[in-house]
Amino acid sequence: MKKAKFSKLLLALMLVLVLALAACSGGKDDSAKKSDDADKTSEDTKKEDGLYSIDDFKQVKTNEGDAMEGGNLTFGLVSDTAFEGTLNWNFYSGNPDGEIISWFDESLLTWDENYVYTNDGAATYEPLDEVSADVLATLPADEAAEVADKGVTIKFQIRDNVNWHDGKPVTAEDWLFAHEVISDPDYDGPRYGSDFTNIVGVEAYRAGEADTITGIEVLDEKTLQITYKESTPSLVTGSIWAYPLAKHIFGDMAVADMSASAEVRQKPIGFGAFIVESITPGEAVVMKKNPDYWRGEPKLDQVTVKVINPNVVAQALQKGEVDTVSEFDVDQFPNNANLSNVEWLGKIDRAYTYIGFKLGTWDKETATVKPDPNAKMADVNLRKAMWHAVDNNTVGNKFYHGLRWNATTLIPPSHPEFHDETNPGVAYDPEKAKQLLDEAGYVDVDGDGIREDKNGDPLVINFATMSGGDTAEPLAQYYIQAWEAVGLKVELLDGRLQEFNSFYERVGKEGDDDPNVDIFQGAWGVGIDVDPRGLYGRDAIYNFSRYASDKNDEILAKGVSQEAFDVEYRKEVYNEWQQFMVDEVPVFPTLYRAILVPVNNRVHNYTIEEGVLPTKRHEISVTQEEPIKAE
Repeated sequence: MKKAKFSKLLLALMLVLVLALAACSGGKDDSAKKSDDADKTSEDTKKEDGLYSIDDFKQVKTNEGDAMEGGNLTFGLVSDTAFEGTLNWNFYSGNPDGEIISWFDESLLTWDENYVYTNDGAATYEPLDEVSADVLATLPADEAAEVADKGVTIKFQIRDNVNWHDGKPVTAEDWLFAHEVISDPDYDGPRYGSDFTNIVGVEAYRAGEADTITGIEVLDEKTLQITYKESTPSLVTGSIWAYPLAKHIFGDMAVADMSASAEVRQKPIGFGAFIVESITPGEAVVMKKNPDYWRGEPKLDQVTVKVINPNVVAQALQKGEVDTVSEFDVDQFPNNANLSNVEWLGKIDRAYTYIGFKLGTWDKETATVKPDPNAKMADVNLRKAMWHAVDNNTVGNKFYHGLRWNATTLIPPSHPEFHDETNPGVAYDPEKAKQLLDEAGYVDVDGDGIREDKNGDPLVINFATMSGGDTAEPLAQYYIQAWEAVGLKVELLDGRLQEFNSFYERVGKEGDDDPNVDIFQGAWGVGIDVDPRGLYGRDAIYNFSRYASDKNDEILAKGVSQEAFDVEYRKEVYNEWQQFMVDEVPVFPTLYRAILVPVNNRVHNYTIEEGVLPTKRHEISVTQEEPIKAE
């Protein structure tokens, strides 16, 4: 891709995204909205029907009083289990670990509110006018011609004052090293996939056919060039791996040993605003400020991240035991809307909950999905019937007071430019569910009200879902009862809810699919890039349903094709994909989500704006030594 095309893409993306966001907000000025009614209580956002709307919440904390010098902040990591402790971007898999890492390490590239990479981060990027001649020289003539036509070389420049916490500079070698580790066959993390295989030379390196990744060139200590086989729209919205790995620390370590090493688990390093000082495994991490942070010395002296059980979050906030939390269960919001010592921030989450169906396994040898046509949930009408059987509008209102709402497709409204708001998904219709089951051959043979399978044998569907929060158990029971109402016997896996780490192990985060899991309820945080291949591609380990098809491959490929530089074309592609997944139902979305974040009144400069918080942690400050307690 020529530089002009890359620049044109950026302009097109910005224009479409701005127009889409304006349309979603009714054309109002968001900046004015953020500053209005600073004293407005959260209870004022309650509607006559007892429901709330995420549109009525601010995203930026109101500063009250004068900030002091120094001080500390306590961040509550809401979880009903210990955090795993894989504290490095290149290896972690669970969101709790990611929350911790984000306080002491960061991406070299930042993005704006429209999910487009900027040049405001620790590194800048620039597409070159031509694909690197040195890289093309390493390729066979036909392949070189194709890369020259479809590919792009991007030059990255790390800022001179960006240093690791031990004082060593963050270098281009560190950035290359991260790519080498993730592309190594002994790498045991979840990052390797289409974002990496799009880099020239990665597949040969992984196969042991090359000693280096030929498409990545270190030009000097702070300058890196990467040549991508295809210039895709995703390259400016999230598919560049921008997390270096300190080679002076990990360089002599076997790749297979890295994720479990002390350098990841006990003394992790980054280049962010805070430095890890001590870790209580699974419970808490204490960090001190990084006086040499490249954006400027942090205002806080210390940050403590500690695990808070979902059942006691409200009490911890009331007592001032935490200043803010990673998330607040919206089901608890009505009873805490008027807490006197916090301000509530909120926005649409880049996430959705879903029900997934096990349709195959993960083939570790080929690192691809292996569909099983004989899987218990293989019949699409069985899957669609289970979607028809549940009333997610009622779930959102009853359990979450309008702060979660019926989900229709697998691209959420946090990406308004690509979410197809005209697609209704599958409507709640238990009679239609019964009809589909009858037609598919799932009938009640013995008259006990429960359907047998197509062979007339008992059909029991094992359901894996996570513990956590007051709604977890009643929500699981609601789904079980809704499916029973259409004649399906669904039972909790092992007769109980699964804690976070166990749940993801059993659905296959390491590629080991528990054969006892038939269906599961999960939640996905969606990346800043809309490209769904990382969750639903054939080579995505996070494709826990293990669904794959030629048609799915075809549509996903179109979404990152040359033609997709036309944003309207890309929207059409992803509308097609959203409908295709509604038709195929390897998973079905249940709820879109709001994020609610309570912040103690003593805290200044806290924001949950998209793309902003990672750039503002060093500016967070407090007005007094101890958090303010509720009156």
